[in-house]
Amino acid sequence: MDVVSDLKRTPLHDLNVSLGARMVPFAGYEMPVQFPAGVLKEHLHTRAAAGLFDVSHMGQVIVRARSGDNADAARALESLVPVDVVGLGEGRQRYALFTAGDGGILDDLMIANRGDHFFVVVNAACKDADFAHLEKHIGDSCELTMLTDRALIALQGPRAETVLAELWADIAGMRFMDVRACDLHDADCIVTRSGYTGEDGFEISIPADRAERVCRHLLDHPDVMPIGLGARDSLRLEAGLCLYGNDIDTTTTPVEAALEWAMQKVRRTGGDRAGGFPGAETILAQLTSGAARRRVGLKVEGKAPVRPPAKLYADAEGKTEVGHVTSGGFGPSIEAPIAMGYVPVALAAPGTPLFAEVRGKYLPVTVAALPFVANSFKR
Repeated sequence: MDVVSDLKRTPLHDLNVSLGARMVPFAGYEMPVQFPAGVLKEHLHTRAAAGLFDVSHMGQVIVRARSGDNADAARALESLVPVDVVGLGEGRQRYALFTAGDGGILDDLMIANRGDHFFVVVNAACKDADFAHLEKHIGDSCELTMLTDRALIALQGPRAETVLAELWADIAGMRFMDVRACDLHDADCIVTRSGYTGEDGFEISIPADRAERVCRHLLDHPDVMPIGLGARDSLRLEAGLCLYGNDIDTTTTPVEAALEWAMQKVRRTGGDRAGGFPGAETILAQLTSGAARRRVGLKVEGKAPVRPPAKLYADAEGKTEVGHVTSGGFGPSIEAPIAMGYVPVALAAPGTPLFAEVRGKYLPVTVAALPFVANSFKR
C-alpha cells in the first residue's frame, strides 16, 4: 500500500475532500472510495439518476502520426491490439486490448478516432508501462503525448443525458461510443458516450484548471450525486465488466476472458487484416478451437459475499478444485452477492452448480450469464 504522503492527487482532489469523501490509496493516487451517502446509496443513485465519478487517475494519451496522415497512426495502433483500428470511423471509439507475445493481456483501453489523431485512455496502474509500450513499438512512426494537464470525469446513469444537455444541447445526438469536442461551461472538453457502469453515460476530458468548475456546475443539478470507487466497483461488477489486475492480466487471454466480442472479423483468421498483433498465434488458435477455461458470472446462495481469491470446487467437500474467483461482492441492484471467476469450459454453462471456499466453508454458487444487470447504452 502506498504511503499517503507519496500519493498523487487528481485535479479534483480539493473538491472531493470538500464533499466529504473518504480518501484511500489507489493506483498511486489519493482517491475517493465513498462520499457521505455511502456505497449502497451511491450505487443505487447511479442506476436511478446520475452519478459523477472522478477518474482523473486514468491515463490520457494522444497518438499522432509523424507523417501527418492519421491512417498511419491507425495502422501503428492496430499492430498492438487485436481489434479493428484502421476501420474505426472519425468520431468513434472502440474498446481494445494491448496483448503480449504469449497472448496475455497487458491492459484494456479505449481508442477514439479524433480525425487528425487518436485519443487513448488506459488504466491508471498501467499507464506508465502502456506509454513505454507505445514508445517502444510505434514511437518511430507516431508522436505520443501523455496528457498531464487534464482531468477525466464520468457522468453515468439514466439521467446523464438530460443533465449534460443543459450545458451542451448537441449531446442528445451522440450514440454509444461516439466521441465529440464540445464547450462545457467555457471549458474545451472531449466527450465520449461510454462508461464503466453498464448505464448510459459519458466520460469527459476537461482542462485541469476548469475541471472543478464544470463538476460543481454538474453537482448543482438535483439528479447528480458524487460517486466513489466503492460504487464504481459494484456497478461494473453487476455489468459484468473486467477490472484489470483482477479479472484480466498477463496470465489471461482475451478468449479465456470471454472478450471475443472485442475482436472484429477483419482481425480474425480469414479476415483482410488477420493477425499481425502480439500473441496472434495463440489468440487466433483459441478463437478457432476454444480455450481451456473461461470467465463466468457466479450467483451466490445466501447473503455471504464471495471475494477473490476464493477457490472454486466441483463438490461441497472441497476435494476437486476447478477454478477461482477474480471479483466479488454484493450487488445492490439485485440485492444479492455476485462474483466472477474462471472455470474449465466444461463447467462454464449457465446453471452449473459449484462451490466457493469462504473461511473454511463451501458455499453453493451457480454459474450465471453476464451481465447480471442488463446494460442501457444508447445505440
